Amino acid sequence: MDGAQRTSGAAPVDVDDLPPPLRARLADLAAGALDEMRPSDVPTALRPVVRFAPAKRAKLGQPALLAALRDSSVFRTSVLDWCRHHRPDALSLQDPDPVVVGAAAVLQGAAIAPHYVELIGFRSEQGQLRAERDSALAKVERLTAEVERLKGELAEARESADQAAGNEEADRLRKRLREQGMRLREAKDAAEAAREELDRARADRESAIAEIAAERDRERERAREDRQRADRAAAEVQVARESAREARQGDEVRLALLLETLEGAVGGLRRELGASGSGPRPADVVQRVREQSAVAGAVADVAALDRLLGLRAVHLIVDGYNVTKTGYPELPLADQRDRLGHQLAALAARTGAEVTLVFDGADVLAVPTAGPRGVRVLFSESGVQADDVIRDLVAAEPEGRQVVVATSDRAVVTSVQRRGAYAVSSAMLLARLNRV
Repeated sequence: MDGAQRTSGAAPVDVDDLPPPLRARLADLAAGALDEMRPSDVPTALRPVVRFAPAKRAKLGQPALLAALRDSSVFRTSVLDWCRHHRPDALSLQDPDPVVVGAAAVLQGAAIAPHYVELIGFRSEQGQLRAERDSALAKVERLTAEVERLKGELAEARESADQAAGNEEADRLRKRLREQGMRLREAKDAAEAAREELDRARADRESAIAEIAAERDRERERAREDRQRADRAAAEVQVARESAREARQGDEVRLALLLETLEGAVGGLRRELGASGSGPRPADVVQRVREQSAVAGAVADVAALDRLLGLRAVHLIVDGYNVTKTGYPELPLADQRDRLGHQLAALAARTGAEVTLVFDGADVLAVPTAGPRGVRVLFSESGVQADDVIRDLVAAEPEGRQVVVATSDRAVVTSVQRRGAYAVSSAMLLARLNRV
């Protein structure tokens, strides 16, 4: 979203006070995101809603969905992520429909959210006023028809009264005439009152529309000024970056010239002294030294593991499920993977070691696109075991690089030690991770 339209100081919008169209829109988006969420991420109050039919979730579970949007930042973030991937149009602040823009603004915490809530509420109220107006007009029409009918009856009564003057029928007709006259006056008064109420409703509507339009214009002007300030700041930052890059390039050129000068001076000094540096080193002439075996050993304790992880360019390869099922087998597999990945990320940040985490891919329906920072997460292909992937990783390393494999699988330990890698048990790695 445009940075000029988001503000950290904006008053939050209470979902309990939203107008019905906006509540229905937010509940529909939240219901759509439930199918893509992991069961562990669904708030407790929404778990009964998940069992509803998808077409009925938004309507039947609206109160629970809106309460979760209000109370759970994790759920609100999940709904935003689902909209970005599946309904990007639902987050547009340029849509002509104010309900779409209002829902997007409320979800993203935009500064314009209260104004759109007020606008949608006003339009809902105007819809009710229009319905009342239509009802009043219909009532006026009925009263007018009644007046016309009464006028006809009055004319008939007068005609009958003229014909029956001087007798009892004439008196009855006169009485009826008076009653019809009173009903006619009452009908006229009711019609006039309805017209006055309609005029007041129209005046209130025009005043409210003018006020909202003025506030919207002021908000647009403030947003335009914010965008101009942001553009100026971006231009200043770009100029500062260019200046810093030019200064750094000049420093690098001067340093390169200084190094070339030093290298030339050292080379001339070596030629003058005849110190070529060729020939055997003192340690090369020592005899009766046993050649180093190509088979590495097992790591004896946590201190030895710390020394290995402190070596430059060391590569730690972890047999994922072998470690997690040793440390916390009671957790679901997805939670086991997440917990071990975050523990290894902390270890990689502390030691600087390259870390590769390998899992069997047979039980994974959707392979994650990215792992924790500093940890490479690999899943074996269908029909391939994680043990074979670990052996391939060790074989791919160049000779001389220190490689440590964390597993308690004896077959894997034997094969990787033959290739010159160190082996550390799953329990020992867990003991080291619990210290991070």
